[in-house]
Amino acid sequence: MRTFHLTWIAFFLCFFGWFGIAPLMVYVREELSLTKAQIGNIIIASVAITIFMRLLIGWLCDKIGPRIAYTFLLIFGSIPVMCIGLADSYLTFLLLRLAIGAIGASFVITQYHTSVMFAPNIIGTANATTAGWGNLGGGVTQMVMPLIFGFFVAFGFTTGVSWRLAMVVPGVALFLMGIIYYFGTQDTPGGNFKDIKDTYPTFQGGKKNSLSNFLLVIKDSRVWLLFLAYGACFGIELTINNIAALYYVDQFKLEPPTAGLIAGLFGLMNLFARTLGGVFGDKFGIKWGLRGRVIWLSAALAGEGICLILFSQMTSLILAISSMIVFSLFVQMSEGATFSVVPFVNKKAIGAVSGIVGAGGNVGAVSAGFLFRGELTYQNALLIIGILVTVSAFFALLVRFSMEEEKEVGDEMSQIVPTGEKKADLLTAT
Repeated sequence: MRTFHLTWIAFFLCFFGWFGIAPLMVYVREELSLTKAQIGNIIIASVAITIFMRLLIGWLCDKIGPRIAYTFLLIFGSIPVMCIGLADSYLTFLLLRLAIGAIGASFVITQYHTSVMFAPNIIGTANATTAGWGNLGGGVTQMVMPLIFGFFVAFGFTTGVSWRLAMVVPGVALFLMGIIYYFGTQDTPGGNFKDIKDTYPTFQGGKKNSLSNFLLVIKDSRVWLLFLAYGACFGIELTINNIAALYYVDQFKLEPPTAGLIAGLFGLMNLFARTLGGVFGDKFGIKWGLRGRVIWLSAALAGEGICLILFSQMTSLILAISSMIVFSLFVQMSEGATFSVVPFVNKKAIGAVSGIVGAGGNVGAVSAGFLFRGELTYQNALLIIGILVTVSAFFALLVRFSMEEEKEVGDEMSQIVPTGEKKADLLTAT
């Protein structure tokens, strides 16, 4: 449980640093004279490098363990967060925003670490909670960063200096968390990778065949279907985190602090919404097996797409906020539902599967980002995305598990689920 809490706190801080600049973009846009296309490029840059980092980090977790992987990411990721205040042009700001995106790979380590720490009947809930409470950083930063910015303004600094100084705060927090994570966690319930890989013959971490396992994962069509599903939920959350404050400023003529407060409501739903997705994933899994988890994922994605379509058409501020909150509920439940399926795809390469699926979220964000840099209005861009998300729900249903995989999980569950609690009929589920 110590690892559980330190993991979500680390991910929270990574999200806080990753999107710390988003609610301050109004001031950055003014100072650096950024165009709509340039802002679109910055949005894309903030999530683009994470695609490659998540693939690398997933394999690295299988190889050296989540503890050391997280420590390095936190410490080195803090550097561009603190240094973005040195940007004095569009190009330097773009490059530093690109570098900051690397800390988005923290999600993969978070899910890996939770997956190896908890049993099958609770793994969806545990994964969803650590990720959800971590994603909460994306909402909190929308509310807190304008306050930190205001703190520096109150002490007489100009707006141009204040947004730069404000970004030092999350950078320092990330650096300190890297040290805490190294000394406060361990790789598995049985100890760190280096301590147990020689004495525990069936232990998969640190094996020389981690690359061959990675290649097997790449060939698994289910991984790419989940890659698509995660792009349709987490990718959209990243996109909304990037544009929400600007959207409310431009669409409803709100002041930046007010817009940031409202935009923060979207991320705050992570307090419980993603956990709900994992809880329902576990419940469906107990009752209907792995197939039940997939059906729940498809249903959550369909709800997300429909709600996004409705949000995109709202012209009243009250209705926009209300529909955004419901939309946020389904987005984050879809994320929790996705990672209630991921740990069962290939137990010998959980890191690789998590890395590829996690990268799908950033591919979705990059793809959506292109819609916001062209001639489309934000409303029309959101409408198109909503339609595509709804379609993705049907592709999620194509994820299939063999009878052997269903039986293996069923046998594990039979040793864990309390007597009297209804378990899956594996043959029917398959």
